[in-house]
Amino acid sequence: MARLLVVEDDPFVRSALVRQLTEASHTVRSVGTALEALREVAQVGFDLVVLDLGLPDLDGAQALKMLRGITDVPVVVATARDDEAEIIRLLTDGADDYLVKPFSVAHLTARMAAVLRRSGKGGAVGDPVPSGALRVGGLSVDPLRRVAELDGAVLDLTRREFDLLAYLAGRPGVVVPRRELLAEVWQQSYGDDQTIDVHLSWLRRKLGETAASPRYLHTVRGVGVKLEPPAAPGTT
Repeated sequence: MARLLVVEDDPFVRSALVRQLTEASHTVRSVGTALEALREVAQVGFDLVVLDLGLPDLDGAQALKMLRGITDVPVVVATARDDEAEIIRLLTDGADDYLVKPFSVAHLTARMAAVLRRSGKGGAVGDPVPSGALRVGGLSVDPLRRVAELDGAVLDLTRREFDLLAYLAGRPGVVVPRRELLAEVWQQSYGDDQTIDVHLSWLRRKLGETAASPRYLHTVRGVGVKLEPPAAPGTT
């Protein structure tokens, strides 16, 4: 399992990539602009970045140069451009590999595995692991088996409840904006926050907590939601 950042401006392509890579047991965050990508990379540790070139604020080639100014994280460029001279420039400017669109997720995963092996992080993508479960305190979420357990007891979750919990469990301690949850869990670019609140309420009930006394699910007013393990006894 690898920590991935998908930088893609097309919301449909981005959602599909996030969904399929998450189903493959990777921890995935996604953004739609170069500036968001730079901010994410500066704040969050990633194993690999998948970078689209056709971004609305900066050309992906410029974004690549700026990324290389702040990090050595491996970058796989996803591009519709197949000009050999430009591909050579991208590799020279710091790209670790590239794929020409359209491509399959299986092809992308194979390229990521090769890049991570070369970067010394081999085995993070595509290789079997003892457990693909995400663990946060006593909570275990297995995206491949679609099984969630709390302190060893299996939780009876609906499909959407599981998807929401798995998405948050892949980003422990990170406040996930509501609009990101709508885009990545509900596959909607806009919607009613009440939909999220209702599912969070159901999840809290099954996790044995309430909004007033949260253990795992914490709402940050006006921002979003984060999932983190309960505080140890005697701590604040």
